[in-house]
Amino acid sequence: MNQNLLVELFVEELPPKALKRLGESFAGVLADSLKAQGLAAADAVVASYASPRRLAVQVANVAAKAADKPVSQKLMPVAVGLDAEGRATPALIKKLASLGADESAVAGLKRVGEGKAETLMFDSVQPGATLAAGLQQALETALAKLPIPKVMGYQLADGWSTVSFVRPAHKLVALHGADVIDISVLGLKSGRETLGHRFEAAKQVVSITNADTYAEQLKSEGAVIASFAERRAEIVRQLAVAAAKVGGGVRAIEDEALLDEVTALVERPNVLVGQFEEDFLAVPQECLILTMKANQKYFPLLDAAGKLTNKFLIVSNIAPEDVSAVVGGNERVVRPRLADAKFFFDQDRKKSLESRLPGLAKVVYHNKLGTQGERVERVRAIAKAIAAKLGVDAAAVDAAAKLAKADLLTDMVGEFPELQGIMGGYYAKHDGLGDTVADAIEDHYKPRFAGDELPRNAVGVVVALADKLETLVGMFGIGQLPTGDKDPFALRRHALGVIRMLIERDLALSLDELLRDAAAAFGALIADASGALAGFIYERLAGSLREQGYSAQEVDAVLALRPQRLGDVAKRLAAVRAFAALPEAAALAAANKRVGNILKKIEGELPTEVKPALLVEAAEQALFAALGEVAPKSEQAFAQGDYTASLQALAALRGPVDAFFDGVMVNADDLQLRANRQALLGQLHGLMNRIADLSRLSA
Repeated sequence: MNQNLLVELFVEELPPKALKRLGESFAGVLADSLKAQGLAAADAVVASYASPRRLAVQVANVAAKAADKPVSQKLMPVAVGLDAEGRATPALIKKLASLGADESAVAGLKRVGEGKAETLMFDSVQPGATLAAGLQQALETALAKLPIPKVMGYQLADGWSTVSFVRPAHKLVALHGADVIDISVLGLKSGRETLGHRFEAAKQVVSITNADTYAEQLKSEGAVIASFAERRAEIVRQLAVAAAKVGGGVRAIEDEALLDEVTALVERPNVLVGQFEEDFLAVPQECLILTMKANQKYFPLLDAAGKLTNKFLIVSNIAPEDVSAVVGGNERVVRPRLADAKFFFDQDRKKSLESRLPGLAKVVYHNKLGTQGERVERVRAIAKAIAAKLGVDAAAVDAAAKLAKADLLTDMVGEFPELQGIMGGYYAKHDGLGDTVADAIEDHYKPRFAGDELPRNAVGVVVALADKLETLVGMFGIGQLPTGDKDPFALRRHALGVIRMLIERDLALSLDELLRDAAAAFGALIADASGALAGFIYERLAGSLREQGYSAQEVDAVLALRPQRLGDVAKRLAAVRAFAALPEAAALAAANKRVGNILKKIEGELPTEVKPALLVEAAEQALFAALGEVAPKSEQAFAQGDYTASLQALAALRGPVDAFFDGVMVNADDLQLRANRQALLGQLHGLMNRIADLSRLSA
């Protein structure tokens, strides 16, 4: 009989930052195992539950026993299994015995194949798994595959046995409908009892009646919202309600990671409003927000303009009639944290950023690349070179590059490393350096992540480019390349940051020149790895473009030419897409591929001059004439940056190109004719591949 199945493992408090993944993995792997064993349908509905003290899953319509299934097993070649008279050999009898059959099964064996490849096949029926055996296997598999951050060992109640798990486990529930399924794991025997909320439960021990009543019983009797998703949604709802009660258009700060973590800390959320003294708002709001979020797991409230208010939201795990003690306790706890932030801010401003620079010479950046002080000098040199190419204020660029890392030596950044750059901007303004330099110092780490904004001003873009290029060139130069999923120096992120700034700011910069300028700042300290680094950057660009919806063929065609100005890439892709839609595109792409293959086989230098007098065939004369008409139009459009028009002009070449290959032998016996035709194809190839390698569009 098919009924819904419930499995719950009740444990001590699970690590909050991992709870969501633990819950999803537990439910997903266990359900997949049941489906693979035929105990649950492939499309069975699976409900995942995860709270601070439990992992659970409900699988719909699980069978008490899987259906038997026919199995056909390959035994051995006929020549090995049967003797000349057709009797079973000892080898065949032994094989059948291992499968639970005897010699009487020989007559029923099937033969598959012919001649020496003829094979004996044994058909049998494999009994379906019972739910108890199948669930035992599924549970063990689910626990083995849990993405546990750190395993701990603990002793069982017998005082002798020790098991290892993410946290000590105390109860195991396994119900098929209303029936307990006899399984065991981590020294626990299955039953129907679990525990409710530590403080709020109407019944501390909750006896689950049926797999279908699990969530409702926990909520009504145990004061626990078992579903992670439901609990999270309830917190979001209560945050909005609490913010509305405060009024004035305030809203809770949006932070998905914090929301997940808080959801993992409470079993029944109760959102309350707390506040702190307004004097603390003189401290940069990033400092206050970070300390409230990171240390206390509070949701700061922002006003309609995005400025921090002196109120915050607490997600409590209890709901007493009088909440004043809970609110007051949280307010007392946060006050010293904010006082620390204010103290750090006040102390840091007693010293200028400039005065901190000598200290960077004592901070090791990398044992092969020297100190932070030496790194700053390299960033300054790279930034100077970029500023000169772009015509950006050199003095402002140098000031920002020189001071960009000085805040690493401040107390605030020492306490909150996440604020590096941000605090540098505040301290630069306090030192009277002006908004341009201060904003560049704050922004030089941007973009920090996918979707992050770019630096606000040109000075910031130059310093950010210099900083990221210094990291990339330095790490590649000492062989610290990313491998697999390991990227300890975030080189992939740095490469994407460089790509985004070059493209989105449409900077007139050559990628190879940028890498050469960056490498020059290191002198002889590193090996030349510019080729490998350029390839790495183009790979990141290709991946990014595919994610944006461009086809692999389109991306490959454009990036095959290694365009130096990345700001042109989007226009090149648009031109390639428009060209590919032309009826002539497929034939021209195939011809271009053929031309490329011919030119690759030429030994020595490719002839460049086409001599009209040596064009003896009508088809090659027609192609030469067509090139004379099309090339000026295509080149003019190219020079004007109209890549789409430049490629579309090539459509007129289809007929002459097809006729040329139909009627002209390129590798003629006459060496002069051969060289002339090779030169003609060379001009055609150059014209067709200025914007993209069109041969890559050929299927």
